[in-house]
Amino acid sequence: MNGHQCIVVVGTQWGDEGKGKIVDVLSADADIVARYQGGANAGHTVDVAGEQFILRQIPSGILHEGTRCLLGNGVVFDLLQFFEELDGLFARGVEVSGRLGVSGRANLLLPYHRRLDLASEASRGEGKIGTTGRGIGPAYEDKIARRGIRVADLRDPGHAHELIVAGTRRTNPLLEALGAEPMEPEAVALEVLAVRDRLVPLITDTGLEITRALQDGAHVLLEGAQGALLDVDHGTYPFVTSSNTTAGGAAIGVGIGPTAIDAVLGVVKAYTTRVGSGPLPSEIPGTLGEELRRVGGEFGAVTGRPRRCGWFDAVVVRYGARVNGLSGLAITKLDVLDGFDELNIAVAYEIDGRRCDDFPDDMSALERAVPVYETLPGWRSDTSGARSVQDLPPRARAYLRRLEELTGVPMWYVSIGTGRDEIIRVR
Repeated sequence: MNGHQCIVVVGTQWGDEGKGKIVDVLSADADIVARYQGGANAGHTVDVAGEQFILRQIPSGILHEGTRCLLGNGVVFDLLQFFEELDGLFARGVEVSGRLGVSGRANLLLPYHRRLDLASEASRGEGKIGTTGRGIGPAYEDKIARRGIRVADLRDPGHAHELIVAGTRRTNPLLEALGAEPMEPEAVALEVLAVRDRLVPLITDTGLEITRALQDGAHVLLEGAQGALLDVDHGTYPFVTSSNTTAGGAAIGVGIGPTAIDAVLGVVKAYTTRVGSGPLPSEIPGTLGEELRRVGGEFGAVTGRPRRCGWFDAVVVRYGARVNGLSGLAITKLDVLDGFDELNIAVAYEIDGRRCDDFPDDMSALERAVPVYETLPGWRSDTSGARSVQDLPPRARAYLRRLEELTGVPMWYVSIGTGRDEIIRVR
């Protein structure tokens, strides 16, 4: 873990940067891996000896024997999906007993949140914000409105039953107003409480666990979902998720003090992608963008939706570096660019005839932004076998050096494939 005891791993673009692989690699040296926000809308893909695992809520460290995996209080916890995912790991021979913990302070994401999310998005018509329909927004709304149900509430089944029935009844008029079918409160309560006995033994105080582990010299990874540009405060609002995806949310989301964190690793693709609606200044139109999508396999791990593809946007990553306080970069999918003759890098924007080097807070201005490109020659050779920077073609090394210069952040890792061994440790 590069000599650090507690590292936050964050996405530095619009998500889908390859955080799952990077956390998996770092987990070989970690004692605890903890998720600090998001929910089952995440889709971390990990390739282990040619076998692919897609993890939605369970941290990527679960694929390393002996690593303790926690879901923090900042997560909205979909307990039904969690046990589907857990049973899937059991079926594939992953031993998880005694290795999972869920914060008692985490809010539950319930079936009526999913139904409301889908109905709300459908009602927006052309104004859709691109939600995954997993209920994330409505669950966070209930949390902030102080009407949410927390994991710890399940310790008392009678009390939990009352809360779930009341929550369903409260949601039904909203569903009907949106033209959706209401839900049967008793049926929702029975469905949720059917897995209660499996969950209660997993309830823990994640902040206390992590604090004690750090005091004992353990190594901890804090894992985020989505990316910095989807942060509810710092992202391209309103086309964002409903939580703080940036590193500042990590301490809050697991229950530790900010001084316990000693490094932040930003994960960034060697190009740019985005799922759903919202501005993407460096988007590549036409067949070239489609080719990048095809070569990079750019389809959502959870939704299967095609990702929009663009050139590397240094304005975005500089902004991501600033709001996250990045210590280092992990650059992923460099190999996807192996076949391109030329590579553009957006070094600035032109907005209404004026050059803009910093990321704007006005989304209407961002919609009008025209990228100012710098063009570098491609390397037109296979990088997948490289295991050191010196193994890379000179033009690939020049490209990476330029990304370092433009973002102001040193490279720690370069990924050149999906496998665990297909990675270069730079520092």
